[in-house]
Amino acid sequence: MEKGQWQIYTGDGKGKTTAAVGLAARASGYGKRICMIQFLKRGDTGEYRSLERLGVAIDVGERIEAPPWDPKYQDEWRAHTRGQFEKAKQAVLKNYDLVILDELMTSVQKGFISEADVIALAVSRSDTTELLMTGRGATPLLIESADLVTEMRPIKHYADKGLAAREGIEY
Repeated sequence: MEKGQWQIYTGDGKGKTTAAVGLAARASGYGKRICMIQFLKRGDTGEYRSLERLGVAIDVGERIEAPPWDPKYQDEWRAHTRGQFEKAKQAVLKNYDLVILDELMTSVQKGFISEADVIALAVSRSDTTELLMTGRGATPLLIESADLVTEMRPIKHYADKGLAAREGIEY
């Protein structure tokens, strides 16, 4: 592959991880080696199941049952996120064509990972590695530093009317 680029999918709208999975499916169709490291989601999702079927290396770390926004569990989530970030630093140096760091932007927003650490990780990657980071709250510095940034913006969502997340659609 030619020189890999640094992409960010951010914003408050639905679909950042799903779009990343779409990119992984496309890359898989061309025989690319793909790794996804997950930072702040809990539980099993259809996205992960799909990627496993495509042969994508997925690392979700140890499952934490408490939500990442619960103040009582911030230390646990911080430790989890730091551990996943160490794995990400290794992944970008390996022979992957595409590395997806799912919910990394949210980890920065919550103060678990610094902007400087993210930029250093992006700069350290192999020249041919495409790097995709997802999550709400990409900072202006990260947006400026990346090669491509897509913002998902909510306009209308049925959850606002009380419809709960549905298996195979929202997770």
